[in-house]
Amino acid sequence: MQVYRCKICGDPYLGEEKPTNCPFCGAPAEYMIFAMDWRDPAIEDLSSISKQNLEIALELETENTKFYMCASEMTSNVEGKQLFRALSKIESEHASVIAKILRVKKPQVELDKLACYPSYKDNLKDAQDREERAIKEYSKFFKDAKEPRLKEIFQALAMIEKDHLTLAKERLKG
Repeated sequence: MQVYRCKICGDPYLGEEKPTNCPFCGAPAEYMIFAMDWRDPAIEDLSSISKQNLEIALELETENTKFYMCASEMTSNVEGKQLFRALSKIESEHASVIAKILRVKKPQVELDKLACYPSYKDNLKDAQDREERAIKEYSKFFKDAKEPRLKEIFQALAMIEKDHLTLAKERLKG
């Protein structure tokens, strides 16, 4: 058994091999390292643009958490229910990472059955739109960031959201 740690969310993982994605935040395997090699590179001084972008990102992740939580409750599609539940947890983890960087309390998210649609397909379409927006925002935030650690986080978040977009697109085809 090995102990790995995610360079994005910092959560530890136990396993024979490192996972293909962080089971907590969804970061690709390249961000999973041996726990003994992990260092928490705190970001001391955020530029004003980075702070503003992080605040936007926190709102985006909080809203997406609420949306996926609702979609999980509303769908009768068994796989869809689990997919949306997993995505809700991942988006919530992203909000935790961002709140930690901002040194603010993570916003509480409660189930709001008006945050999504009753239809599985409509929720998949909305998920696709949300993920495309997140990819666009995180790509922009990556370019804006002067802090190397923040660049790494925004790059990883964009990669994770691309995986989520693929999930939505594949299910809309089927």
